[in-house]
This record gives sequence, structure tokens and C-alpha cells, in this order.
Amino acid sequence: MTLGIANLSLYSILWVANTPDSLAQQPSVRSQPTATQSTRAENLVTSYILGPGDRLSVDIFDAPEYSVKETQVLINGTINLPVVGSIVVQGLTLEQARAEISAQYNSILKRPVVTLNLLDARPMRIEIAGEVFRPGFYSLSLYDPESRTPELQYPTIIDAIKKAGGVTIAADVRQVVLRRPQPSGSEQMINLNLWDFFENGNFSENISLRDGDTIYIPSTTDVNPAEVRQLSNTNLATELDNPVNVTIVGAVQRPGTYVLIGGSTRTELRLGGRPTVTSALGEAGGITAQANVHQVEIHRITRNNTEQIIPVNLWELLQTGDVNKDPLLQDGDTIIIPTVTAVNPGELSSLAKASFSNPSIQVTVVGEVGNQNSVALEVPIDTTLNQALLAAGGVNRRANQKFVELIRLNPDGTVSQRKIEVDYSQTLNEQTNPLLRENDIIVVQRSGVTRFSDWGLAISHPVNAIGNGLVIPTRIFLILDSLDIIDDD
Repeated sequence: MTLGIANLSLYSILWVANTPDSLAQQPSVRSQPTATQSTRAENLVTSYILGPGDRLSVDIFDAPEYSVKETQVLINGTINLPVVGSIVVQGLTLEQARAEISAQYNSILKRPVVTLNLLDARPMRIEIAGEVFRPGFYSLSLYDPESRTPELQYPTIIDAIKKAGGVTIAADVRQVVLRRPQPSGSEQMINLNLWDFFENGNFSENISLRDGDTIYIPSTTDVNPAEVRQLSNTNLATELDNPVNVTIVGAVQRPGTYVLIGGSTRTELRLGGRPTVTSALGEAGGITAQANVHQVEIHRITRNNTEQIIPVNLWELLQTGDVNKDPLLQDGDTIIIPTVTAVNPGELSSLAKASFSNPSIQVTVVGEVGNQNSVALEVPIDTTLNQALLAAGGVNRRANQKFVELIRLNPDGTVSQRKIEVDYSQTLNEQTNPLLRENDIIVVQRSGVTRFSDWGLAISHPVNAIGNGLVIPTRIFLILDSLDIIDDD
């Protein structure tokens, strides 16, 4: 299709082409937009560098037998014309190519008047590397497909980044590098600050591209969560629906690898927003009561294979409400939640109410407690042993009033067991009134007097029984039996 301004006759606009050839081959990359769209398109045509794939028309005045309605620049950079044969046009502007064609016909025609039109420009081939979603080679059209009257229009560096899926949140957009090949074989290095473009509207940073350009977006060495959020709200960022794979280890209820998409993946109707540390912790069941929220870390592998360690203080998030204390995540991040050496009771109540905490844990109290012998409790994560005993109805008159046993299923698959003195006056204390964890079991044994009175009673079904023939869940029974806690008498 013949495209509007691209068909302008070079013969009729020779006044534009009278600029020096060096300027025509390398137009200013920092020039401001021209006054009118038609003038801008006209300048683009005259400065355009021909290459394989371009479609041209050649018209020689009053010599139709030598004119060609359409010809394409071949892979070797030539076009074939009647009589004169192959002419090399690769690397030339339209005016330079027109002059070369005219010179070839000088031996055949007297003062040939040649008009050379660009019918269709080849796709521009560029490379983009570094902190983008999909690094690689891309072909960019020189025509805006959304325009009703397509005109020659060089794509910009922003167009190329969007084509590559946007920048990652590890990108340093202040130090973007553009490498442009020169006719001499060397490269022109152009440093760009795209942050200046977005923050201050400096359009000179969003330069137009040329065939063969290479764009490199480096990794930042100083992560600024506030700027990351600003950048994520621009059209330069990756799409919200891109899946983000993260690994969460440490003091969370369900450590492992999770796929996050636009916020919580547990809701059918997504509320939007990019995945953050707290939304990821929510997917992992929330933090445990032993989590050290002051020293959380994000470990991130950049495109250049270096590791960034980003400190996160979730306690400051709770105290200040500053969303920048809840950093955005990107694909491949690992979140590490360390454990505290001693639980701070003053912080625990606040953490228990946080959105990234597990709202409750499951514990079981078995034995001589209340009016039942087995009580499954769902309690807040800041629940202590004494609180669980009271929630289960307290120890009854048949119980050993001095000691209970705490059975803990550890994350590594082991089981720990210890006796704890019952003292309801104790506050949170790891030795006398410890904080409970998910799946803890508290065993309240019979007193010596109760054992003696129960002696000799017939037990019709000893399996799954504790004490005076009382039934408990099989899972709990098997654990207690393996620890020799089940009474056989």
C-alpha cells in the first residue's frame, strides 16, 4: 500500500535534503519535536537510512521503460533496475540513493530526472537486554497501527521497553544505555535518564530508535521502595497479571513456593495491586508468633546474576502505616523470615492482629481437662499454655495439678516433649508458660490418687484410650503412644 507522506517526491523536496550528508545519516537524537506533524514526517523520510526489506518506487521523467513501480531492497542491499542492473542502496538516505540511481542512468539518458519514493519501510530490528520482562531481539514497525493515516514514525525507547513486557522492579531507569552502530563500524553510546522523563516530562530522554540499536537497562544497586512503587504505576512497568513466583522460608505457617498474581490469589475477584511482602506472607498462612518482623529480608537475583538483599522492617509498617515499608515483589524473589531469640510480649499482641499474621492456630488439650478428655482449640497466635488450659475448661479434680506435658511437632518432622509446672500466676515465659505453636498438644495426666482408684477397671477397648478408658482422636493417640504417654493400666 502506498502510504501518505512516505510517497513524497524527493525531487520536490530537495531543499530539505541539502543539509550535509553526515547530518542526514545521523539526525540529532535529542532534538525537540518539530512544529507540525507533516514537517516531522517529512524530515523522517529524508533522513531515513535504506536497508534490506524496504519497498521503493523509481520514476524517471519521460522514460517509463526505465521506471519501476515497486522494487524491494534485497538482502545484499541492492535493487535491480532496467538496463543498469544492481545498484547498492543499503546505508544511503533516499536523496543519496536517488543521486546514485541518476548517476547510473547518466550514460543512457541525458540529464535523467529521477524521483525515488519510499513505499513501505522495513520493520526496525533492535535488541533490548537487562532488567526487562522479556529480553531479546524485537522487530518494531515504523508505522503507528492505530493511526487512520499511517505515517513514517520512528519508535522510541519507551515503545521498545513496552514491547519487551516492561521493566522489572530491579531496573535502574536512571542509567539506561543505548548503543547505536555507526557507518564507520564503531558504536555511539547514548546515556538516558528515563526517570527524568517520567518525573519531569523531559521528552528528550525518550529518543527515537534506529535499526540495529541495542538498549541495556542495568540493575539498581540501591533499591528505593517509594520509587519502585512510582515506577510500577507507569506504562513502563510489567503487566499486573504477570505471575510472580516467590519462595517464603522461615517463621511462617506454610513455608514454600507460591505463585502470586495481582494481589491475593485466594480470592476469585482480585482486588488488584502488585504482590507485596505482606500479601505473600498471607498466602503462606501468615507469620508465626516467633517471627522476627524487624529483620525480614528479600533476596533477589538480578538479570546480571548478582544478588540483591533488601531489608524489610514489618514492625515499622505496623507503627507508621507507610506502605513503602511493604516492598513490591518480582518473579524469583525469596522472602526470609528469621525467628526471634525471645518473644516480646509488648509486640506480640499487635502482631497477632496484623493482616500478615495467622489469625489463629490449632492446638489440642487431652487428658483430665474440663468435662472432656480431648479438646481441639482454635486460638490466637499469642496464646500461652496457661490460656489454652483455661480455654479447655481447666484441669479437673482427677488431674495431676502440678505438671502437664507439652508435645510439639517441629517443622523438621521431629517431635519434642517436656514437662511444665502448672502455675497460672506466670506471665509469658518460655520455661513456665510458653507461647503455643500450630499443632501443639497439651497432655494433662491423672494424679496418683486417680490412678489408684482407676486400678483394675476393665477396659473393653484399650486402643485409642487414655486414663479411664476415655476416647481421643486417633492422630493424637498415635503420637502419645509413640512417646509412651498412653497409660496401659
